[in-house]
Amino acid sequence: MSWTKDIGIDLGTASVLVYVKGKGVVLNEPSVVAMDKNTGKLLKVGAEAQAMLGRTPGNIVAIRPLREGVISDYDMTEKMLREFIRKVTGFQLFKPRVLICVPSGITEVEERAVIDAGIQAGARKAYLIEEPVAAAIGAGIDITKPDGHMVVDIGGGTADIAVISLSGVVESASIKIAGDQLNESIVKYMRRKHNLLVGERTAEDMKIKIGCVFPREEELTMDVKGRCLLTGLPRVVNVSSAEMMDAFEEPVERIVEAVHSVLERTPPELVADISTNGIMMTGGGSLVSGFDKLISARTGIQTFIAEDAISCVAIGTGKSLDELNNMQDGTMNLSRRKQMN
Repeated sequence: MSWTKDIGIDLGTASVLVYVKGKGVVLNEPSVVAMDKNTGKLLKVGAEAQAMLGRTPGNIVAIRPLREGVISDYDMTEKMLREFIRKVTGFQLFKPRVLICVPSGITEVEERAVIDAGIQAGARKAYLIEEPVAAAIGAGIDITKPDGHMVVDIGGGTADIAVISLSGVVESASIKIAGDQLNESIVKYMRRKHNLLVGERTAEDMKIKIGCVFPREEELTMDVKGRCLLTGLPRVVNVSSAEMMDAFEEPVERIVEAVHSVLERTPPELVADISTNGIMMTGGGSLVSGFDKLISARTGIQTFIAEDAISCVAIGTGKSLDELNNMQDGTMNLSRRKQMN
């Protein structure tokens, strides 16, 4: 059916990436929508809406319709998806089939919601694939072999850790601690340590520029603007990368513990494979400086960051589009289909 393009969507808490068959990743925008509260009309989607976060007048709200990897505002998610699908397909006579990526810990009710949102947004059929499986495929791992691979995918809302062999997930954990929680911990730290109130976007900026979870070779510092909690006036504070390590301590510890617990539950044969193959990290959160070094240090297993960490899941979803004809309708996703056959 060459007259219609199949689409792969990495529906993330922080951003949505869309992969069109034959073209690759054609869209990468923040998962933010801006709407007029009085009329309920959609104003902006993606990057233009993100620029409005924390800066809108009373009648306009900029919201993120996904929280911790799942849909928290169904109508907005559907509108956002429709807008993105329209952007990449333009006017088409036939509706595309859509493969959507979801966290591995998702419940059946949440799965249903994602599928319904996909169909309502203009898909002819919607299928699901688990994030770590898509991430592994996108990172160039051949998951069809009887060989154990471990993937740690740290996104915006969830961290998915999975051991994959023979195209299926053998052991996994999905925790709601990822990039957003790192931002939150920066906001809390700045308030506690410097009496300074900073917004979500400033925190994100700090995480990218000076954030680290393992001691850096050279210390970095950055001037941070915010509101002083004591005077209520603007103030600038100089923050170092060592302070960021303190700020991140708790959420990062939870991620490392989750990696540890997945390894503990993994069959010994596969653990042996993983110690040979190493651990692969994907997702935007894995780009925080030193994450690979920290996991290597704590597990004793060499850890790598995938080449295109942010797009890995979308690329893997795109590569899986060839499998669509073998997938059953709706909720059956790749790994579960293989286990059932």
